[in-house]
Amino acid sequence: MRALVLTGPGEAAVEEVEPPVAGPGEVVVAVERAGVCGTDLELFTGHMSYLGTGRAWYPLRPGHEWCGRVAAVGAAVDPSWLGRRVTGDTMLGCGRCERCREGRHHVCAELAELGISRGRAGALAERVAVPVAALYALPDAVDETLGALVEPGGNALRAVRAAALRPGERLLVLGTGTIGLLVALFARAHGVETHLLGRDRDGLRLARELGFAGAWTRPSLPDLAWHAVVDAAANAPELPALALELVEPAGRVVCVGLAGTPSTIDTRDLVLKDVTAVGILGGSVGLAGAVAAYADGSVDARPLVAATVGLAETADVLAGHRPPWAGPGPKIHIDPRR
Repeated sequence: MRALVLTGPGEAAVEEVEPPVAGPGEVVVAVERAGVCGTDLELFTGHMSYLGTGRAWYPLRPGHEWCGRVAAVGAAVDPSWLGRRVTGDTMLGCGRCERCREGRHHVCAELAELGISRGRAGALAERVAVPVAALYALPDAVDETLGALVEPGGNALRAVRAAALRPGERLLVLGTGTIGLLVALFARAHGVETHLLGRDRDGLRLARELGFAGAWTRPSLPDLAWHAVVDAAANAPELPALALELVEPAGRVVCVGLAGTPSTIDTRDLVLKDVTAVGILGGSVGLAGAVAAYADGSVDARPLVAATVGLAETADVLAGHRPPWAGPGPKIHIDPRR
């Protein structure tokens, strides 16, 4: 089968590889759509921290935002999964430890991340092997575009839940990329007054097109009471401190964005403002909620996808080339069948 293979920093190509076989407790999924994520870009450039710690290594087959149809099942898997449309969890715990047993498999000490770490091949390929325990069935109302947005949607929904706002309270989202816009969409669906802070003109324009009148740059940001602030920006180490500065006393700061260098905050501000700070790693416990919100129409994330291209174009996308006909959305999808 064809799969995208990263062989070193800045080196990516579609190669013919052996197709996966469903082991015990696994299925093989024929991939219909996969998203290119910021993590994939870091793996491509070589800047991903796992490459330095030995948790990831080249050659590597990326892709962790995906959907498809079950094409084969392994031993001890219910055959009724065959032919079903599915997506799946990126975070694959050992299933045996206390963290996994308590539903915290995303922080398992033996965690393997699909398409990211410990050699687990990802979904930027024609087929991918996935543990059946990680699968989520997709209803007919969730098309391929939305199906491949479930994983980032789960991250965004977890961030909204962590903000713990009541309907009518005010949220500020820092960042207008995929996660920032998804956070805004899920927050609005929960009845929260939602604003975004960005510096990218396309991101701000898209936010306004999505119906968010409160889409600001730093100089134009109004002096309002922000009951929670979500840092959803990529590679902006200064934003956690800004979030802490802007949030209301006794409010919440939620960090889902990651920077390549350390972020610093003054914990005196955290304590004296009585602020709760929450970190979000992965979408695991938000995936079912994301599927439900997409299915019932309360969240429509499809405008975030600027273009869908074939597997052969993936290396160009990773190198920063957008199709000239792409829309304003921040996300590029790959259809491995092309």
